[in-house]
Amino acid sequence: MPEIELRHLAALIAVADEGSFGRAAIRLGYTQSTVSQQIAALERSVGGPVFDRPGGPKAVRITPLGTVVLGHGRELLARSASLTDAVERFHAGDGRIDIGTFQSLSNVVLPAVVRRLRAEFPDSDIRLSEEEPENPQIGGLDLLFYDGPVEGDVERVKLFDDPYRLVAAAGAFPAGPISLPQLDGQPMVAWPLTCDQPGMEQALARGGARPRVVFRSAVNDTLLSMVRAGLGAAVLPWLAISAASVPADDRLTVHELRPAVPPREIHLHWPARRSHSPLARRAIEISIEVAAEVA
Repeated sequence: MPEIELRHLAALIAVADEGSFGRAAIRLGYTQSTVSQQIAALERSVGGPVFDRPGGPKAVRITPLGTVVLGHGRELLARSASLTDAVERFHAGDGRIDIGTFQSLSNVVLPAVVRRLRAEFPDSDIRLSEEEPENPQIGGLDLLFYDGPVEGDVERVKLFDDPYRLVAAAGAFPAGPISLPQLDGQPMVAWPLTCDQPGMEQALARGGARPRVVFRSAVNDTLLSMVRAGLGAAVLPWLAISAASVPADDRLTVHELRPAVPPREIHLHWPARRSHSPLARRAIEISIEVAAEVA
């Protein structure tokens, strides 16, 4: 059977609904002869007449074969319209995006990214997951923020450097920068030994600081609560300090370190060689814009 074209089915539906070729032509914006040609082409494709044509002012009557074709034709045109709508919505930014993030970035950078995405693509489905594994994998994520480069088949862009600072209880250290040897033997609260933490502590040791870690927690607010309580100081990246509004807290002080500890690097990753949806592509662009503002 020759291929049936959607325009032929549209003509069939219009004639069946209107009861005449003339009114169908008006509905479709065609000439009557064009409608007749399309119905003739459809009849050749299905191997028989789809309408009985009584002639004169009488309405055309659909044939049994035409009834079969009409039912499937309506379904096919509805699916075609649905497909067209879905494609148009995809290009307009509709759809789902899965983003992996981590604690301090979730508080400072990601809200601005999500807010701008929602403003541009109000029908988007944004899914976020916050984990900080020792060996992160992008897996099924579209985008992954991480404090360092992730291994594997990924592409990435470095967003900014996040410098480390000492956070201490007010009065625990003199104002101004703190030399690393001043921290040697001092009690400290710290993150678990995942992500960039081991590298940071090794840098402290190279600078002559071997503090006594008396408590570890992955929760920034918990660490800062222990600093306020006098349990020990903390060396945290500026992103975490800013997210907790530490500079505005008169119970805490923030100090630069001398020599400076190498900053942690904040990267945005995505699967290599994957075609981006318009939503994911725009999310990358917005993330870079927001990171530049934060930096």
